[in-house]
Amino acid sequence: MKKEEIDLKYRWDLTAIYKTDDEWNLDFDYISSKLDNYKSFENKLNTAQSVLDLAKFSDELEMKLEKMGLYAFLSKDLDLDNKHYQTMYGKLQGLYTKFSEATSFITTELLQNEYSLVEQWIASNSELAIYKHHFENLFRTKEHILSKAEERILALSSLITPVAQSTFSLLKNADLEFPTVKDPDGNDFPISDGKYSAALFNQNREFRKDVYLNYYKPYKKFANTLSSLLNGNVKAYSFTAKARGYKSTLEASLKPKNIPLEVYHNLIETTNNNLKPLHRWAELRKKILKLDELHPYDTYVSLFPEINKKYSYDEGVELVLKACQPLGEQYILDLKVAFENRRIDVYESKGKRSGAYSSGTTYGQKPFVLMNWNEELNDVFTLAHEMGHNMHSLYTGQSQPYIYAGYTIFLAEVASTLNEALLLDYLIKNSTSKIEKLSLLEIYANKFVTTFYRQIGFAEFEYKAHQIIEAGQSLNSAELCKMYAEIYSKYWGSAMVVDEEESYTWSRVPHFYTCFYVYQYATGLAASEKLSKNIIQNGQVGVNKLFYFLNAGKSDYSINILRNAGADMMNPETILACIHKFDSLITEIENSFVE
Repeated sequence: MKKEEIDLKYRWDLTAIYKTDDEWNLDFDYISSKLDNYKSFENKLNTAQSVLDLAKFSDELEMKLEKMGLYAFLSKDLDLDNKHYQTMYGKLQGLYTKFSEATSFITTELLQNEYSLVEQWIASNSELAIYKHHFENLFRTKEHILSKAEERILALSSLITPVAQSTFSLLKNADLEFPTVKDPDGNDFPISDGKYSAALFNQNREFRKDVYLNYYKPYKKFANTLSSLLNGNVKAYSFTAKARGYKSTLEASLKPKNIPLEVYHNLIETTNNNLKPLHRWAELRKKILKLDELHPYDTYVSLFPEINKKYSYDEGVELVLKACQPLGEQYILDLKVAFENRRIDVYESKGKRSGAYSSGTTYGQKPFVLMNWNEELNDVFTLAHEMGHNMHSLYTGQSQPYIYAGYTIFLAEVASTLNEALLLDYLIKNSTSKIEKLSLLEIYANKFVTTFYRQIGFAEFEYKAHQIIEAGQSLNSAELCKMYAEIYSKYWGSAMVVDEEESYTWSRVPHFYTCFYVYQYATGLAASEKLSKNIIQNGQVGVNKLFYFLNAGKSDYSINILRNAGADMMNPETILACIHKFDSLITEIENSFVE
């Protein structure tokens, strides 16, 4: 479908950011003309007033730059074949590099001051006091900040280090051509990312298998190119990590956010010691589906198809609004504003980026959500998920000063998966038959499979790949396939037959290009389960803790924010609680199915 054929109310209104491209260009020129002003601050960051003046000046430019980034990024993703917005985005990347170069002296020069002096500035200057946590966090990582000359080189390198990531995105979303197969009615079914995901829910097993096998054909064809890109991406992260004196890319990813490395390692170790529930789930699926062999393309199709139905986008909106009622009137009002003001781009169109996301916090701007609606219940959950991100971004942007607006990646998946939990709770409570309840329990179980076990499997693969590549070796496509297949087989157990196609999954996962991101889906699910349970059991007390979390932004360390909200991520029991919940769901489905 062409974008122009879709009703405007289901498309982004990007004029809320800039009315025209000319306005974007004016900001581009403004920032470009102001970058030289940074030189006036060099060698002068030794007084409270000079630091405050720099902070105000830099905040102004960064806010404009982020606004420009939001517009260019969203415009590009609406049509990845549109050369105009590809050029705009590339132009912006160049400006980001110049900005990084112009500001590269700041951190190094600030850290030349004694922290005790900075504390005196904060105590005596109310405007500078806002930056207290920011400075504390900055000085905490002082050993990884380089000299001015070295920081300038790293800033210049930012023009080339994202090349592998951007090339992968273009290859996956614009250049790869997928085959066309026949659907169960004999009609042509042109495969795309969105249609592939929907097809895996289809009850016709031969159709699922046909789509699955054909979907992977372009990835197998370009496996060497994709392995080169993955290697290049890891090497880019490794270069930056080593340049800053980190022991590994994992440490470089977690330490700046004050996330202990033990959180990552314990997550993988605890999960590897508790794979039996997932093995049970594989055996149960095989039994209920009456299969001689369970294959990866059998892991999504509903076990209880009797209530399989289609959901229009408008129906999805109503379900999300009803499910989120426990969060209070203000939350619902703010959700409605987003739904009614064209902040969600709903339907798949030619050239549009696949998948779904929320644009995150851009100070002074409302967040946007990208969808590719296929009328599945899964789309309703995706909408609830992305609106969780959306509201988190909205509230932190409204509650915090610019310096703390937004949130770390470690916190990013909590609000989103919490909304999914509320949606499931609402649907289960309002189920009208045994089979409907069974179906919803299955969805609940699948959430743990996809958001917990699957993401931890990804995290284990990513960690092993980084270890090997950081040691100076390279991983070719065959080695990557072997490593991925072994992990996948271990997680699913003996009931699963691992097709060759599944071993190429590493080649299509975009999150592998954002260093050590995926594990946070699992930690986020664990935290959101804790917070949603608190809301359901304790009402307004639980809601108040959630709103503390939604409003906190970056005003404290992520670990502390979650602990204060009621989820202690340093406690292994938080992870084990997820596993036990999954296990109990399997038991409930088994008992109900036997009955």
